[in-house]
Amino acid sequence: AWRMDGDVETLPDYALCRCGASAIKPFCDGSHATIGFDGTETADTRPSADRQESYPGEGLVMKDDRPLCIHAGFCHNKVTDAWRLTKKTDDIQVRIQVIGMIEHCPSGALTYTLDETNPQEDATGSTVGAPAERAMEPDLAQAIAVIPNGPLWVTGGVPILRSDGIPLEVRNRVTLCRCGHSKNKPFCDGTHAEIGFEG
Repeated sequence: AWRMDGDVETLPDYALCRCGASAIKPFCDGSHATIGFDGTETADTRPSADRQESYPGEGLVMKDDRPLCIHAGFCHNKVTDAWRLTKKTDDIQVRIQVIGMIEHCPSGALTYTLDETNPQEDATGSTVGAPAERAMEPDLAQAIAVIPNGPLWVTGGVPILRSDGIPLEVRNRVTLCRCGHSKNKPFCDGTHAEIGFEG
């Protein structure tokens, strides 16, 4: 589970490091200018829904937007993973476990919808209704957190602009690269673990 270690003191306005070289992480100290940091934003700007793969289960559909994955590992346990478990969600205990795995995903790469039926009576008194999907998200406050040796974790639908001023899709869970080496900037792609980023 996620555990908060306390608050980071900030001024009313502040800049956060994206290059990974600042001596005062998580804040920027201008190192990006001296190391020749290439902060070109290469992430797909389409809505997440346009990239998602669906994994239907019983009562829910897991959605996976793979480019957003940071490999935090909450979608696995010692014996299985959320993809395999989704096929067994006819068992309510398994369904609860899958939902927990999905809701702990910091980047929002994994989300889910619940299948629901909204019954209505027709003119003959018969019950009719079509299944409807309802997107579900954990209730997260608007915040920016620093994951140790990892990305910035932005929660609660905080608006984010690219460096060219174009707004990114507003999402409940976003992870932004701060090691400087993601191939999916401004988002984290898990490269911080491969390069041994510390900060």
